[in-house]
Amino acid sequence: MGNNPRIPFVLADKRPKYPPLKGKPLMVHVVVNVESWPFDAPMPRKLLTAPHGLEAVPDIPNFSWAEYGLRAGMPRLFKMFRDKGIPASAFLGAGVVDDYPSVAEEIAKAGWEVVGHGLKQKSMQGEAKEEDLINLCLEKLEKFYGKRPKGWLGPGLKETHDTPDILKKAGCTYLCDWVVDDMPHWMTTKHGPLVAVPYTIELNDSVLWAVQQHASDEMYKRFRDTVDVLGEEAKTNPKVLTIALHPHLIGVPHRIGYLARMIDELKRRNDTIFITGIDVAEWFAKVEPSSSK
Repeated sequence: MGNNPRIPFVLADKRPKYPPLKGKPLMVHVVVNVESWPFDAPMPRKLLTAPHGLEAVPDIPNFSWAEYGLRAGMPRLFKMFRDKGIPASAFLGAGVVDDYPSVAEEIAKAGWEVVGHGLKQKSMQGEAKEEDLINLCLEKLEKFYGKRPKGWLGPGLKETHDTPDILKKAGCTYLCDWVVDDMPHWMTTKHGPLVAVPYTIELNDSVLWAVQQHASDEMYKRFRDTVDVLGEEAKTNPKVLTIALHPHLIGVPHRIGYLARMIDELKRRNDTIFITGIDVAEWFAKVEPSSSK
């Protein structure tokens, strides 16, 4: 069984052989993490440190770094995906509907899938009443969009021991925090099975540029190498290629063009299909029904 308390261990090449979705074995999931960063609290992540280490609130440069993505980066992403005709998943902090309603409205107009992603950009591990907060987030998004999200990604992929149980009880059918494979898995909760939909911390602009501080072309180079491997493996069993984006990182002028190249190269392949999170979860539930109720 392994040491994982939620997902039984299995070698990737020992998984059952699954029929590909619509005959396309390389499923491309483009994710845009849309977040509200708290103005009156320490920033979730910093690009610019304070002189002499004297950090204080408000943190104008780092707050502005994030808000630039919402103001200038999001329009670039909306236009690119619209022009190229691809779907996307908005991993949406529910606070965005109050703090940046015009962004939330454009997501609705674009037809992106809405996935729960906390309230403000803050780890779930620091919340005293996690279940209340998760329900608040899902209800706020349901009220705004008229549809309750079926998926969830924790801010920073952080969870408590209870998070999957709470999400299943709240009506979610899939969770993206568990980056253990390039294919979905069933995970156990107290309230029934939940699909672990693949996410990524390797092809993730926050990791590449905010944490590892690579050059602007690094995501494109890493993408090419990733597609070489997953494309070959997908000949024997479908794979999910997740591209994780944040508008303040990918949406800046010196990086946005690399994303366009990535999408164009994927569209030229004959083995790819662009999907959203719920597409992956529903496909997996069909090809490998859960043995649990």
